[in-house]
Amino acid sequence: MRPVAGIICCTRTVGIEPAQAVMNRYVAGAMKYADAAALLVPSMPELMKASEVAARLDGLMLTGSPSNMDPALYGQDVPDAPGPFDAGRDTMTADLIKAMLDLGRPVFGVCRGFQEINVAFGGTLRRDMSADGAPLAHHAPDEAGFDAMFDHEHRVDLTPRGVLATAFGAETAIVNSVHYQGVDRLGEGLLVEARAPDGVVEAVSAKVNGAPVLAVQWHPEWKPERNPQSQAFFEVFGRALRGEPLVPLIPAHAGTQMAGR
Repeated sequence: MRPVAGIICCTRTVGIEPAQAVMNRYVAGAMKYADAAALLVPSMPELMKASEVAARLDGLMLTGSPSNMDPALYGQDVPDAPGPFDAGRDTMTADLIKAMLDLGRPVFGVCRGFQEINVAFGGTLRRDMSADGAPLAHHAPDEAGFDAMFDHEHRVDLTPRGVLATAFGAETAIVNSVHYQGVDRLGEGLLVEARAPDGVVEAVSAKVNGAPVLAVQWHPEWKPERNPQSQAFFEVFGRALRGEPLVPLIPAHAGTQMAGR
């Protein structure tokens, strides 16, 4: 039996009705490259507790989303903060992160999921990563089409001997960049896995109760068949789901071992 990955849903409007939805590319990436079965977790905290579903999952994937996190969740009262917002997802993901880590189960994140993990660890967010005068545009121009948004790329520098550097076998990566929000203050206990050339944190890792946490600001689920590093991200998720080391052991003579991360 393959492990089961829980994949968080967003609240979307389909026609005139609210719906729980996940883009196929997230589900397909996890099922194909992590070699896992998948269950969609609705963001309906008024009807279901995170603790009811967490024990039934081998790990959790927090996806990207068009919605932004409510700044109140990281202690900022911003009446004109840019939306859209998804209060159900805000609540469910916060509860799920805690429930999964309390059980020692892995939590991985992509884009919004990366931001949710940072906030869950006590961090804060910036709300426009490409404001006038910013040294690096972290998203395409507003007039860009859908595919062009995901074609917008920049380099990230991978932390030497980190999870991603080891999994990718590289010191740098070229990643797509589709985010308006990003890390401001890094959450306590999170280790930096990658930074953009302007210093912005682009990936993090941690280990809580034996459970690995790994999240990236970019979108490895976007056309992973064209990108071996994107495939490697999901392969790491698959190893986490199975309780295996995320990356091969680094020989002791090379310095501090990576296996405990």
